[in-house]
Amino acid sequence: MLKQSLSQKMLQKLSPQQIQLMKLLQIPTANLEQRIKEELEANPALDEGEERDDLMEMGNQEDQAQDADTYNEGETDEPVREDTFELDDYLNDYIEDDPATYKLKADNYVTEDEDKTIPVAVENSFHEHLERQLGLLNFENEREEIIAKQIVGSIDEDGYLRRDPTSIIDDLMFAQNIFATEDEIIKMLDAIQKFDPAGVGARNLQECLSIQIEQKRQSEELDDEELEMLDLAALIIEKHFDKFAKKHYQKLQKQLGVTELSLKHAIEVILKLNPKPASGHIVGDRNANQYIVPDFLIFNRDGELELTLNSRNAPDLRINDHYKDMLITYKKKTKGRRAERREKEAVMFIKQKIDSAKWFIDAIRQRQQTMYKTMYAILQYQYDFFLTGDQRKLRPMILKDIADITGLDISTVSRVANSKFVQTEFGTKRLKSFFSESLQNQNGEEVSTLEVKKILSDIIDNESKRKPLSDEKLKDMLKEKGYNIARRTVAKYREQLNIPVARLRKEL
Repeated sequence: MLKQSLSQKMLQKLSPQQIQLMKLLQIPTANLEQRIKEELEANPALDEGEERDDLMEMGNQEDQAQDADTYNEGETDEPVREDTFELDDYLNDYIEDDPATYKLKADNYVTEDEDKTIPVAVENSFHEHLERQLGLLNFENEREEIIAKQIVGSIDEDGYLRRDPTSIIDDLMFAQNIFATEDEIIKMLDAIQKFDPAGVGARNLQECLSIQIEQKRQSEELDDEELEMLDLAALIIEKHFDKFAKKHYQKLQKQLGVTELSLKHAIEVILKLNPKPASGHIVGDRNANQYIVPDFLIFNRDGELELTLNSRNAPDLRINDHYKDMLITYKKKTKGRRAERREKEAVMFIKQKIDSAKWFIDAIRQRQQTMYKTMYAILQYQYDFFLTGDQRKLRPMILKDIADITGLDISTVSRVANSKFVQTEFGTKRLKSFFSESLQNQNGEEVSTLEVKKILSDIIDNESKRKPLSDEKLKDMLKEKGYNIARRTVAKYREQLNIPVARLRKEL
């Protein structure tokens, strides 16, 4: 049985303005310019440039003209509608409340003379580099050229061809209506593997290194000793690649019947090869926006740290003058008379666009204020690090610590810290790198896990590579320094630092 009933509920819902602010907080400075451009295109009432001071004067002149008018509300034959009053109130409030630009004209911004452009890479992409080299091949017919282009297009961003010949045959069949054979694919691939950079088109790491060794043999003038080292390196890659990858050097030396010095030189030859042939080229748009634009800048002024916001890519915003004039003209024309429906619809459209523009300007202002407030709290919390650059002076810090200091919500602090960078005299750092958990040393003091990782990294850097330290030994050495942590924790920190196990750190 269906019933209808009334009920009251109290719900917390985010307003569109709050949602807009949260989204803007997540955007790093490098992408803010594009977001502002999108808003400028979508809202004609929003304009670039500093807010002019003549808006107040315009409003005052309009009010003076209306006060001098002989119009008297009590003598009007036709009563003024309530919605006219609402629009009048809105216009008066708008004129009195001059929307300022979102930039705070204070010392927490960098100078306006800075270059606001982001450097853009203009070099050719990796695949364009390969396609140009196709012109050096003597194709017997158009079919071979199409097959070669298909192979080049199948090479991935590392320079490897990880699609097998059967898949490429299927691609040609469906996309080009060409029925190729595996022999034709292999023939074209052999030609492409001679392209620059060396190793391109390889199907695995072993083949990539072999191609580079072979090209070194043919392209360089080598003496007998160098040629011997290349031959030994080629033999290791071709016949003993698994032992080389696992660094079983003693077994290699025994099976190859060479001296330790010769093996060391051959391994040095291999280690100088490029495991990713495409690493020196731009692949599509993958590297196009990898320039880091810092959101904050910290300067050391004679021992005093100064924090500024990076205002590049953030132009001044204001309300379009034309929309202001239309509102004032409407108020003047409808004074003492009923507004027509089309006039009211037009002015409501203008009102919506101006409101939207004001909301966006206010959201940008709040974004800058929130970002500065959060970064200032981080600066004060990690003052010793920003003063010295010593990672061992980083204090344990979690999102809640900064939220408690700033009075902001933890989620807001997280949005500010995500994808943001700060430029210091010690380099550009990611904000998230300053947050870490804490642990207690033997003295009962709380220290940051980043401090322990730094000490662990220093110990491994200074170890003997002939006999690398095991995780158990690393645990004992950390304990001697006052950090009593378990072996599995040492292994976890080592993996987080991208440091391999002792066996893989071994060198001759």
